[in-house]
Amino acid sequence: MRGRTVGEILVEWGLITEAQLEDALDKQRQLRSGKRLGDLLVSMGLIAERDRVRSLGEQWGVPFVDIGDLDIPNEVVGCIGPEVARRFKVFPVARENGRVTLAMKNPLDIFAIDEIRLVTGADVEPVIATEDDILNAINSRYSGAAGMSTAMTDLIKDLDPGVSLEEITSDDDVSIDQLVEQSSEAPVIRLANLIITRAVQDKASDIHLEPAKDLLRVRLRVDGILQDSMQVPKQVQGALISRFKIVSEMDIAEKRAPQDGRFAANIDGRPYDFRVSSLPGVHGEKIVLRILDKSSIGVGLEKLGIPIQVLEQFEKVYARSYGIVLVTGPTGSGKSTTLYSVLSKLNSGEKNILTLENPVEYELNGITQVNINEKAGLTFATGLRSMLRQDPDIMMVGEIRDKETGTIAIEAALTGHLVLSTLHTNDAPTAISRLIEMGVEPFLVASSVAGVLAQRLVRTICPKCKEAYTPPIEAVKRLGMDYDPNQPVTFYRGKGCDACRRTGYKGRCGVYELMTMNDAIRELTLRKGGTHEIKEVAIRSGMRTLKDDAMEKILLGITTLEEALRVIYAG
Repeated sequence: MRGRTVGEILVEWGLITEAQLEDALDKQRQLRSGKRLGDLLVSMGLIAERDRVRSLGEQWGVPFVDIGDLDIPNEVVGCIGPEVARRFKVFPVARENGRVTLAMKNPLDIFAIDEIRLVTGADVEPVIATEDDILNAINSRYSGAAGMSTAMTDLIKDLDPGVSLEEITSDDDVSIDQLVEQSSEAPVIRLANLIITRAVQDKASDIHLEPAKDLLRVRLRVDGILQDSMQVPKQVQGALISRFKIVSEMDIAEKRAPQDGRFAANIDGRPYDFRVSSLPGVHGEKIVLRILDKSSIGVGLEKLGIPIQVLEQFEKVYARSYGIVLVTGPTGSGKSTTLYSVLSKLNSGEKNILTLENPVEYELNGITQVNINEKAGLTFATGLRSMLRQDPDIMMVGEIRDKETGTIAIEAALTGHLVLSTLHTNDAPTAISRLIEMGVEPFLVASSVAGVLAQRLVRTICPKCKEAYTPPIEAVKRLGMDYDPNQPVTFYRGKGCDACRRTGYKGRCGVYELMTMNDAIRELTLRKGGTHEIKEVAIRSGMRTLKDDAMEKILLGITTLEEALRVIYAG
């Protein structure tokens, strides 16, 4: 007898309708990417990740657990080590009668079950939980705030007690040899590793080491917002900053000029690149580390939050053999992630793909990537000219910032090359006006641009503390919704819990606007029509605006009204 499918289970539970299931199955056949139905339903916004995992557990006959709702004794948590837990993405939730109940991302992983049976000397009963819940439990129970504080205190005690405050923090009195020696001591190395590891576990995008008069403050940027992480005693500042400069191959003797560097590390079994920048300040050098998760570039476009109908249109745009495809948005809006995801899809081995970046953020196998080096005369414009002599099929230019670069990129697109690039504009229609303002001829823009994708990143509601509410009328009117007092609309927000550090948000997703070129928009481009005119024509042609996508994500309970107003409507 055939078992029930995930789709049938979700319909039976009333989470989706038969029509929605059929629509998703049609999309699955069209995409032909091997994407599982549950993952596709999540990316379409029809179900939550928790529902997908619950339905898998039902299909496999494995109970689902919500780890956050359980009171797990320390002796149970300690029955396996953090390294094993992270390697297999598992967490012990109970132990009795010679049996360990193990929350697992994949309860069918017999290798993990066998190893934990050997480690614990007990039988293993697998249950299923979401990956996020498992990782949150690992981070909070094995290396939570208390554990971090204790570990840091122990490390500070281990530092050489004979080194005085003045010896470490005075730029004039400390020799380079002393700094190298101090930064190479085991406690300093362990403290640097502790800061990096905690940042990665908290899913931070940046680490800020900020010297103050009497301490060194460490802050993390999580979901686009800076949060305090820890305060390090001032006497550790010189050695710790020197440690980061040494691993980033910076000159530790140079403290009065900005520097840039990078290094790579494996954390919890995943590869990361760190882009490092130093800036001289009144109380010492400030260090900022940008965390680049190499595995994130393999994320499919559908997982970035692009609505399925927009994704289908966008795939047609970049599937062309020539033309220019632009991704626009402010700094930190995820443009690079989108472009890398497109390149990963196009990288079939049959195309010669070249990129020109400042700097290269992620290294992609099978693609030639070039770093801008203005001191050596390698600019976007000169690099583009050189790339055209390399028989390219596809070129990615990090950013179009002037007339020369824009003209060369567009001429390349008109001579049979697919060109991908970014612009800093507030929406998709403005990209046309921006190119013309740079001095690129309107007829070149009209002939070459295939499509423009504008995007923003909004924080998503924490699933653990999500609640429904009725918003005030004034706020709904600001969204441009037709408001019927007799049918109050329901929005969602996070109350704040331990899982989201009381913020009500956990993670981010994209909000998108795709404008594809057509004859009407080309005609407006040729006569230098205003951005407002182009936008009106694009909307009549079916373009969903950033505000439309934000509104949909609010109604689906993906993000909040306040977050949309902050990121989208404020502009």
